[in-house]
Amino acid sequence: MPLPIMIAAAAALCIANVHDGDTIRLCSGERVRLQGIDAPEVADSPRCSVRSRRRLASSRNPPWCDYAAGEASRYALVRYLRTGKVTIERSGTDDYGRTLARLRVKGRDAGNYLIGHGLARRWE
Repeated sequence: MPLPIMIAAAAALCIANVHDGDTIRLCSGERVRLQGIDAPEVADSPRCSVRSRRRLASSRNPPWCDYAAGEASRYALVRYLRTGKVTIERSGTDDYGRTLARLRVKGRDAGNYLIGHGLARRWE
């Protein structure tokens, strides 16, 4: 279940919830995928179905179906986004219609923060 996150009214970005370690939803309804990272999946992820695992096994980025790590990544992103003013740098959309973007808190990239803590990997 996505976690709601409340960002102060003075923040540059209103985040409604954090779905997992690499996907959020803004208060406007816009879905945002953190650019350049892949976080572990959370329970019930369609990427972790038997069929999807088979189909994606030889891809450059096969599913990372460690649900405990997925929850840890999600909670770490929530905590990180609460530490200061959040800004967004949009760069396009992905195949699912989500906005690809970098999120920064106090100028520091949220994706790099997760990678640095072993809670995401670089998306190739």
